[in-house]
Amino acid sequence: MADGETVAGVVTVEPTVLETIVRLTVAEVPGVVNVAERDMDRFLGVTGKSVCVEVKDGRVTVDVHVIAGPDQSLLQLGRLVQREVTRAIQQMVGMTVDAVNVYIEDVVYPEDKGLTSAD
Repeated sequence: MADGETVAGVVTVEPTVLETIVRLTVAEVPGVVNVAERDMDRFLGVTGKSVCVEVKDGRVTVDVHVIAGPDQSLLQLGRLVQREVTRAIQQMVGMTVDAVNVYIEDVVYPEDKGLTSAD
């Protein structure tokens, strides 16, 4: 078969693959400490996935929950996450991204900054 020749069949990318792409991409964004684990809200009765991908008519919508590092603009961090996730999905899968919704769940400060809880 020659390069560029069309072959009959279907290529399907499961949403779980897209979730993995999102999770790995977000982990590499400077300023993101981690992808938030949604089960940390169990005591409030809130559970769910930290990365949720919906595909409708070949278009992708992403919800991602992150934990941010300190001393940065959270708005800029959210926008950077949106750009990087969109780029990764378009580059790796070639799908159109309609929205990347970023939820910043927490900001983590290093323990060695002298921050202590009140007695």
